Amino acid sequence: MPLQEATEKESLNFNQLCTFESFEEVWSHYGYKSGFKDVIEREFSRTKGITYLDHAGTTLYPESLVREFYQDISRNVYGNPHSHNPSSRLTHDTVEHVRYRILQHFNTTPDKYSVIFTSGCTAALKLVAESFPWSPPTAMEPASQFCYLTDNHTSVVGIRGVTSALGVVSLPVSPEEIEARARDVAQSECSSCQTPHLFCYPAQSNFSGRKYSLGYVRGIQARKLYPACDSQGRWFVLLDAASFASCSPLDLQEHPADFVPFSFYKMFGFPTGLGALLVRNDTAALLRKAYFGGGTAAAYLAGENYYVPTPNIANRFEDGTVSFLNVIALNHSFDTLHKLTGGMDKVQLHTFGLARYTYMLLSSLCHGNGQPVAQIYSDSEFENPSTQGAILNFNLTDCHGQIVGYSQVDKLASLFNIHVRTGCFCNTGACQIFLGTTNQDVKSNLQAGHVCGDDVDLVDGRPTGSVRVSFGYMSTFRDCQNFLNFVVECFVEKPVEVDQVKLDRLKSNTSSKGSSQCLITMLTNGKHKHIDNGEHASTDPVVNEYGGKAITKEAKSLGKAQYLTNIYIYPIKSCAAFEVTDWPVCPLGLLHDRGWMVVNGNGVCLNQKREPRLCLIHPQIYLPSNTLLLQASGMDTISVPLENHNEPHQSHGVCQSKLCGDRVQTVDCGDEAASWLSEFLGQPCRLIRQSPDFIRNMKKGHEKGVSSTALSLVNEAQYLMINHASVDLLQRHITSRQESSDHQPLNIHELVSRFRANLVISGLEPFEEDDWSHLIIGNTHFQVAGRCGRCQMIGVDQNTGAKTKEPLLSLSAYRKGKGWCVEFSDGPYPMTRYLTFYWVDCICNVRVIDLRLEVTFGVYLVHQSLDGSNATLSVGAPVMSQWSG
Repeated sequence: MPLQEATEKESLNFNQLCTFESFEEVWSHYGYKSGFKDVIEREFSRTKGITYLDHAGTTLYPESLVREFYQDISRNVYGNPHSHNPSSRLTHDTVEHVRYRILQHFNTTPDKYSVIFTSGCTAALKLVAESFPWSPPTAMEPASQFCYLTDNHTSVVGIRGVTSALGVVSLPVSPEEIEARARDVAQSECSSCQTPHLFCYPAQSNFSGRKYSLGYVRGIQARKLYPACDSQGRWFVLLDAASFASCSPLDLQEHPADFVPFSFYKMFGFPTGLGALLVRNDTAALLRKAYFGGGTAAAYLAGENYYVPTPNIANRFEDGTVSFLNVIALNHSFDTLHKLTGGMDKVQLHTFGLARYTYMLLSSLCHGNGQPVAQIYSDSEFENPSTQGAILNFNLTDCHGQIVGYSQVDKLASLFNIHVRTGCFCNTGACQIFLGTTNQDVKSNLQAGHVCGDDVDLVDGRPTGSVRVSFGYMSTFRDCQNFLNFVVECFVEKPVEVDQVKLDRLKSNTSSKGSSQCLITMLTNGKHKHIDNGEHASTDPVVNEYGGKAITKEAKSLGKAQYLTNIYIYPIKSCAAFEVTDWPVCPLGLLHDRGWMVVNGNGVCLNQKREPRLCLIHPQIYLPSNTLLLQASGMDTISVPLENHNEPHQSHGVCQSKLCGDRVQTVDCGDEAASWLSEFLGQPCRLIRQSPDFIRNMKKGHEKGVSSTALSLVNEAQYLMINHASVDLLQRHITSRQESSDHQPLNIHELVSRFRANLVISGLEPFEEDDWSHLIIGNTHFQVAGRCGRCQMIGVDQNTGAKTKEPLLSLSAYRKGKGWCVEFSDGPYPMTRYLTFYWVDCICNVRVIDLRLEVTFGVYLVHQSLDGSNATLSVGAPVMSQWSG
């Protein structure tokens, strides 16, 4: 057979092997949805004609991520989070929400870990090096040990530069030693020695992609593995997740490493220059910090060596202002990743499949004389994604078995627009292990002129580095195909041969087909039933708890004072009120009051100060049908189940949000509600509800002896009550102030709606409620938890969403004359009252207890006891009050 015919035949055989059909024979988890190809073309159109295989260096960002981030920062004003103005509070709240998302991504909570933002993984490692409580040797205890796996990144080994000057022992550990030298520690060896030691290892080697057992974390902490089993003291674990986190899920609840550094650009491609250090809160108290920058101090003196760090762990170690716009970008990074892939479990399977297939063909590829084409540096044969990541490291060889320099491979790959990484990848330890380079070889290579990062790939015919290809969640089979075809075309001596025995053996590995068990199936919520716009509709409904026939307000006219005149619930925080005549009381307050809230695209709670149009959304609750209706002008009515017993939505399940300084666990209500809200408000929004198994305790009122009380998504307390007599007085005050202006005075109903109270009573005297300590409404006993401080939110017209200056201006002016807190020291009992300066000057024996302006209106209540499980509040119920003192 002529040579040309043989070459064409062999090439044809290889091309038949390198097909998507052959890939599907050995791996079934490709892509994330049926439109994967369309997603790649839409989100990564800039990579057309490029084969990008350096995802371990940095992965690529989708175009929608950058667009959404741009729209975010174009739409919102983000100020310095260290300030307290509205734009700064928005930044602060968004940054805090991102911290929670990061912890959620690693399956842990703020109770267990703190997120410290850094400029990258290296900065996070440097922070640990400089703050770990290293101990020099003493007469009673040995010195601390800094132990690290030899297969570690330079930035980990570099901790040695800090420890060497402190008398700390540095101990490199080979991967084989951890388990081979493990032993059970006798009970007698568990002494009281408290010397702190640090063991560092990568969850995944950035050189070979080997995944080290995450069980090492607990094994080292418990002193069951080497080197911890040989040394007394307290052992801490630093788990370098920079390489691992890019394509694999990390569960810190199962593997609670003390320190976890990583960089976000390796996970998302954008933003760059931002990383984080996750620190176990139990460990953080041991860390020491010398330098202190802006935002890290609780107090310090410029003229004296006095400094007290802030108690917040993250603030203590984040010197100066964090890169808050980059942090805000992470919100969109997480959103886009989940939208495109469905989660890290699927990313792991997709990327591993591509790496495994490339390994199978490259390791089986031979020159025409039978010599292997590649020398692959791996501890596995890519059997399972739990032990091998999406990294393939190798050197190509010629038909004589000689190494082809990596620089030559890199230059030729560039001609084919194939992007790979070459060198030692800042991992000298792994490079030495796989290349067989001795310590003396490294020193000799330096003398020969080779330094890290140059293109001197061979010294005396021996390689100084290798070639690395790595895959990301947007990598495709075409990338594998282009790379393998490039190797065949440029480096294989024809005719192309394939080691069929090896290839069949690799194909026969069943772990790849069995990897379906690695995939965590997530069920989505069912689509919410659409309700016709006319169903249950009412312009101003007043219904009973059973969803019965609506009645008008006039039908419930009330007589004397000291009665409950109105009951309002606010199912969705900051949306319109839902007025009822009687309603069940539950442990959190009125049933379903503030059970939901709207969050923006960054997961930050929206209120009327940020989005006044929320007041135009009218939620209605119908208990018999277990539905929450959303209504707004110009929109179809939709329904949301009050209690969703299905699994959380796949992309937006259980999450953490921040509300009034509290962490709250919430559940997303699905895409239909999110689309409805986004369309009406003109910005990306989602509807979330408080998780039914989450308990949020009230912080207000402890100084009054109010016991810890469970809350819904309210701001301060279970109930807000106002007095109709106080509203009447304020309304007259507003009218008198506006007599000389063209403004239309607020009527009583409008003014009541501004204060968004749950309970309105008809009191005897204006503002008498300010001095109540307890009251009884019907058969339900309440304790007053404090007065409600007011802000510009009461200026939002609840009928139009327009922002006005009233009633805040009139309330402030009224309180300025009436609102200085003083206490009588004579009389039958002390009493706090509102007095003017004139009265203070003329009354004897008056002691000022707190000279501050009280711009308050209404009081917070908590129920003290419920009369059985069927407690109900009803309009018309009598109100009995008790004064303070």
